[in-house]
Amino acid sequence: MPQQNSSAATAISPADGPVAVTGASGYIGSWIVHDLMEQGYEVRACVRDVSKPEKVDHLLALNDEGLRGHTTLAVGDIFEAGSYDEAFAGCSAVMHAGAAVGYNRETPQEVYDGCFTEVRHVLNSARKSNALKRFIFTSSFAAVGHPRPEGYVFTEKDWCGDNIEGYGGRWTEDNIPKNRDLAYAMAKAAAERMLYEAADEDGAFAAMSILPLHVIGPLMCANHDQGWSWQNCIRYMLMGKSYKKSRGGRMLWNNVDVRDVARAHRLCAESTVAQNGSRYILSAADRSGELFTWQMQARLKELFPGIAEIGGEEMADDAPAQKTYDSPRSYCLLAVEELGLTTYPIDDTLKATGDSYYRLGLL
Repeated sequence: MPQQNSSAATAISPADGPVAVTGASGYIGSWIVHDLMEQGYEVRACVRDVSKPEKVDHLLALNDEGLRGHTTLAVGDIFEAGSYDEAFAGCSAVMHAGAAVGYNRETPQEVYDGCFTEVRHVLNSARKSNALKRFIFTSSFAAVGHPRPEGYVFTEKDWCGDNIEGYGGRWTEDNIPKNRDLAYAMAKAAAERMLYEAADEDGAFAAMSILPLHVIGPLMCANHDQGWSWQNCIRYMLMGKSYKKSRGGRMLWNNVDVRDVARAHRLCAESTVAQNGSRYILSAADRSGELFTWQMQARLKELFPGIAEIGGEEMADDAPAQKTYDSPRSYCLLAVEELGLTTYPIDDTLKATGDSYYRLGLL
């Protein structure tokens, strides 16, 4: 088996050449492009269709913001083998943020294929780049979480396939076409393992993963307001509507700023500590970023005093009508320690989320 290059040798900088970002028009992908440009990188922003202004205009506009780097649009489709070959040519790193997450009415099987099966297409194109040093995969906390008692703190050592008995027999490949959440989690975990193994066998590059939890923060364009996304749920709360994504409107929000998620991708590619197989949870930095829905509602009222009514969960005498299951608890401690990540305070993130909705005319 070829020897994996040392972490120091495979760490990248702007001098090593372009960085490609798949899913660049998406919420996380767009901020990855922005962060890379801030640091002076030449970015190839990969999208499926460059002719859709609602998806690409905000990316092209970044070239006029005085950022040190530059971005060029490139075409690629995760469902089409070889479609990224040209976009990835000569790239020192590929950041694969593109995925079918189910917000666009994909079937569970399409979600699985978009998050695992078709990742091989992206990897195969990336390996054709003679300059490739890092492959950074946008995984998900879904690849970590599994049934555990209330208050359990998840870390990067956890995998969604742990504690199979806790899933009541549902955690099988036969159930992939039946359940979007299961399909998504299994796909992300399978893709991670596949990438680490491929990189280990290749020896010329290292593969690493970023695993975001509840991603919120400013939107760059109206297209980032995807239905049932976490940021979209906040929008509806600011419109006075009840939170409905979770059963009973109750949830423990474990929040991370989309800008922190983006920055972690770059720091991972530049790190001399991270190595093949490194994975980093991007969640709350501390307990302040973990808010039950009723606490989120109260915080939004403080941050947006001009809004007459902000929605949330059912309350009774200024207290939650029912108890919320205390999970998931998790913190981005490893990203802070190994990558040197600094994070936005939760109030800054919530304010920026709402302010961006006003700026885009969606509130």
